[in-house]
Formats: sequence, C-alpha cells, structure tokens
Amino acid sequence: MHAAPRLPRLAAAVLAAFLLAGCASWRTAAQVNALLPADVILLGEQHDAPEHQQIHARVVRQLIANGQLAALVVEMAESGQGTTVVSPRADEAGVRSALQWNDKAWPWGQYGPAVMEAVRSGVPVLGGNLPRVRFSSAMLDRDLDAALPPKALAAQQDAIRVGHCDLLAASQLGPMARIQIARDLSMARTIQAVAKPGKVVLLLAGSGHVDRQLGVPQHLPPELKVQAVRLLAGGKATSSPAFDAVWTTPPAPENDHCAELRQRLGQ
Repeated sequence: MHAAPRLPRLAAAVLAAFLLAGCASWRTAAQVNALLPADVILLGEQHDAPEHQQIHARVVRQLIANGQLAALVVEMAESGQGTTVVSPRADEAGVRSALQWNDKAWPWGQYGPAVMEAVRSGVPVLGGNLPRVRFSSAMLDRDLDAALPPKALAAQQDAIRVGHCDLLAASQLGPMARIQIARDLSMARTIQAVAKPGKVVLLLAGSGHVDRQLGVPQHLPPELKVQAVRLLAGGKATSSPAFDAVWTTPPAPENDHCAELRQRLGQ
C-alpha cells in the first residue's frame, strides 16, 4: 500500500542527478573555452580528490567536441608508453596494457574514463612521466640543478621538504628535487613532440607539476601558448603567478598524508 511513492522519488533522484551532471558539463565547457586559444592546457589535480578525475574526463570530452584535442599526455604513465597503435575499439584491458598502467599507484577506476574518452575518439594517449628506472641517475645528475633559476630551484627543494612533512634529511632535498625536475622535463618533451598548430595538447598531472614557476611550463618553448590550471579541493580561488586559472571543487576526503608517510618511512 505504501510502495507507490517510491517510483516518483526514484524519478526525481534520477532527474536531479541528470541535471547536476548537465550543470557540471556546462561549467566545464565554459571554463575550457575561456582558456582558448591555447597550444597546451596543463590540468593540475589533487590526487586524492575524486572530483578532479571527473573533471579530467569532462575536459577531454569538451576538447574532443571542439575538434581541438591533439593528444592527451598523462603523468600516470611513463614516457615511451602510449596508445598510438591501439584501435579506438580496443577494450580497457588493451589500453591499460599499452600504457603499462600501474593500477596500484593510479586507480584505473578514477583515471580510466578520461583515457578512454580520448582513445574512443582516436586521440593518442601518451605517458609523460620519467621512467622509474631513471630515478636513481636523475638524483645524481647535478646538471638538472641548472634547469631552474636559482630561486625556483630553492623553492622546488622547499616544496619537496613540505610535501614530505619535514621527514627528509636536508641532504635528500637536492636529489629529490632533481627527480621532480627530471619528471617535469620528461612531460614537457612529450608535450612538445605532439604539439600541433590549431590543436591543444592536454596534460593531466599533479598541481605541483603544472606550476608556472617550478614545473612543466619552465621547460616548454616560449612560442607555445600554455594555460596552467590548478584544481583546488576545498579552497578559495585566489590569483597567483603560478597558475593561469584556479578551479575550485568540494573538499577532498580527509587523509593524513603525513601519518601515512611516517609509516612508510618507518618513523
């Protein structure tokens, strides 16, 4: 006798979800179009904010709808891996294999939708990150110190210190910063290799990598028009020379990153 109202409630819930999705897509379309024209869009996420990975897929979808997406470059796969020989009809397992995707580090359930949007449209997806086997040599490569201006290098080392919760010895900051610089250089080279006039290369990476003063933009040629966007969970958008735009999202789930790091380091 009391079951009848469930259907209207379900319909209302479905309609509300549909309207929310439509509003999110419209907002993303407006945000993306405000960045154009551009040769490169760098989308800097907070890795533990699920809304940010949803934005990835919407941005990819919008650039495809515009007919402007030249390639999708991702921090989440190593340079040398990509989908250039993968059919648009490939299944997700085939795409993950082509990218040598590390699901433990980058859950496919979160990042896969953006990747598959590109693949289904015939847009190449390329790994941009420095291969892990090269981390050790990067740590010892003092030439990387000269890849940033001295003030930026000091700021990068300080960012490493803060990001590791003051748990690293001072002697480790320089080598760790070199890895970060080498990763940024790797992503920049991947982007530059696939840039096309009139098209956009989209990079998905952590927000530190898209920082204009410290990250990938430092290593791109000046003739490329670059837009660096920070996705900020639970904060207030403020202007900063580090980013061309800041897109705010709801707060991410609380996560004690420092406690996890202490446990991992045995401290």
